[in-house]
Amino acid sequence: HEDVGIRLRHGYLRVKAGKPNVPDGLVVWPKSRCRCGILCDVDGELLIRGQIVTMDGTRRVISDGAVVAVEGRIEFVGDAGDAVNRHPSATVLGGPSSIVTPGLVNAHQHLTGDRLIRSCIPEDIDSDESIFSWAVPVHAEHTPDDDELTATLGAAEAVLNGVTTIIEAGTVAHVDRVAQALGTLGLRARVGRWGWDIDDAPHAAPTDEVLQLQREVLDLLPAGGLVESGVTLVGHDLMSDALVSGAADLARERGVGMTMHISPHRRDPQSYLDRVGVRPIVHFDRLGVLGRHLLLAHAVHLDAEEAELVVESGSAVASCPWAYLRLAQGFQANHRHDWIRSNGGRLALGTDSENAGDAIDILRTASLFVGLVRDRSEDHLSMTSADGFALATIDGAEAVGLGDTVGSLEVGKRADIVVHDANRLELTPLGTDPVRQLVWAADGRSVVDVVVDGRVVVRDGRVVTVDLEPFVDAAVERQQFMLSRVGRP
Repeated sequence: HEDVGIRLRHGYLRVKAGKPNVPDGLVVWPKSRCRCGILCDVDGELLIRGQIVTMDGTRRVISDGAVVAVEGRIEFVGDAGDAVNRHPSATVLGGPSSIVTPGLVNAHQHLTGDRLIRSCIPEDIDSDESIFSWAVPVHAEHTPDDDELTATLGAAEAVLNGVTTIIEAGTVAHVDRVAQALGTLGLRARVGRWGWDIDDAPHAAPTDEVLQLQREVLDLLPAGGLVESGVTLVGHDLMSDALVSGAADLARERGVGMTMHISPHRRDPQSYLDRVGVRPIVHFDRLGVLGRHLLLAHAVHLDAEEAELVVESGSAVASCPWAYLRLAQGFQANHRHDWIRSNGGRLALGTDSENAGDAIDILRTASLFVGLVRDRSEDHLSMTSADGFALATIDGAEAVGLGDTVGSLEVGKRADIVVHDANRLELTPLGTDPVRQLVWAADGRSVVDVVVDGRVVVRDGRVVTVDLEPFVDAAVERQQFMLSRVGRP
């Protein structure tokens, strides 16, 4: 953009003063030629070449292949030579030393709040104190600018690690600003606002008001867009029966996804047993809340009956193993996530917040999840790297309701594509199974190029849609303010 005298800041291209024939302060959306050297918004054909990990129904891997995207849609998947012959004028990414995969799916990520106190919450307190003495007070202090700032940085970290789809966890106060940040950066996402009707909490409101605010967000970001909305509740035991029932009805009525937190620790089941005499998932079943619209974040402390209800209802679970280990929540001793998956249930992976999972890296999450399952079962057939990579791609996409849109490299799907550099040391020499090597040996640092909906978002390991430097500077400045607000200068 420098050659036309504009710079990227806070989601817009702002024209520098003093340029001839250009009025000062003019706002221009990013449609010009970027620092990546190719068009970020490719109007023609984009050809991505390398070893293609399709994640299609047969898990086909094409050793010297290519994916061609036209106007955001995958038009060709096959032999590289055929692709070049058919599309000689296409812009090319990747090459013989590349591994090309579908974009990764992060099914549970907080995009506001924790980023400004990242990895600051100490490890010698329990998760209740972590949330209510640290995270929630910081959320209460967030301005609209803070929401856009943190969403930009969180989404940028995600896409640099190959994540192209995020299901935001539902702790956003200023949804319009978060959606603007995600749209400008170019990430696929589903976002929603705080949904709880308890007393004396930031962004809480009476039940009817919460549901009306949820409707307004659905109207603001209708389904089908790159950044869309869903019904989002905080969950746990921080909602009335009327709210959770009304939210499920709203999700079904609008044909959108719904997500909420439940049972990452023992306190949720005990709270429901004390209040209604049954465990949370049984209670939700009786209320008619369960179903394919529902993505349950965590669901670690389920008993056998609850796990069966999750599978039978078609509800999905977002598993965030790094968060449970970081917060000492008893994942290994109690989770039934592998049982849910092996019995036909819907499972995806998430990274949670920057004071739980901390790193927004789904490859790292996949390797941890597979390793934990294999170790606990002492069965080498219980789960493999192929299963973990499926959870990060096609299975994760299906679990969040996007399996027909993304998650695999197939003709007709949207062009969410990641290029990994096979020349990196962790991928050298490249073995016989690229998926095995990506899951066990690599992490998000292997990512060099990322395409979302046909748009180049990362090129040569750099975000090219947003200049991150001012956002980084602002985050450093805001950190001390946020720490002071929770009494930790």
